[in-house]
Amino acid sequence: MSDSLIIIPTYNEKENIVRLLETVMALEGDYHVLVVDDSSPDGTAALVREVMEKYSGRIHLLVRPAKSGLGTAYIAGFKWGLERAYELLFEMDADFSHNPADLVRLAEPIRTGKADLVVGSRYVKGGKLENWPLDRILLSRGASMYVRMITWMPVKDPTAGFVCYHRRVLEALDLDAIRFVGYAFQIEMKFCSWKKGFRIAEVPILFADRRFGTSKMSTAIVKEAILGVWYMQGKALMGAHAN
Repeated sequence: MSDSLIIIPTYNEKENIVRLLETVMALEGDYHVLVVDDSSPDGTAALVREVMEKYSGRIHLLVRPAKSGLGTAYIAGFKWGLERAYELLFEMDADFSHNPADLVRLAEPIRTGKADLVVGSRYVKGGKLENWPLDRILLSRGASMYVRMITWMPVKDPTAGFVCYHRRVLEALDLDAIRFVGYAFQIEMKFCSWKKGFRIAEVPILFADRRFGTSKMSTAIVKEAILGVWYMQGKALMGAHAN
């Protein structure tokens, strides 16, 4: 059985999901995929089921009754993977912002014993952004600096969503206590892992803006991230962080 599970949350990703799954299945190595779909009205889950028939046992589908947020989708995926024998659990977007070919590099520091979780980073040396307007670049870089300034966490891309966890990290966290669901979820997972003493490494990636489908970014998600870091650091300073 594979030791690697890639968790891909989806909501209305019919333009991307089949091509993404085929791309992952074509990689060297025995990767398994769990698609966590929030009952996409565009038929994403039906397309996944069609591909599942071609790759029996390697692609799995978890359908939730309604759109419930990125963070809860990943938590559901983590729990699903931990109930099985997977050692490495990956987070990856469905829209090709993350290059599946980078999965090997993402896992390497864990496999060689140098890290417990690895972040695919836009903001370490060698990391790049593609097809992003200047205002979005400035916002993203500013957000990363803001998070580091408040949390003191030594991660240059704390909002990154291309991540590989060793199962020991996820087993050590109280996943039910993770509070946030958007970008703040990504920050909170890294922050809680770091506070637990786990080693975080960053590897450079090229992050490309989606070509098909619609971004799930919203004002509420941005607000959650802005306020969420204060909540995390405040709880940590009081010695009462949830994890």
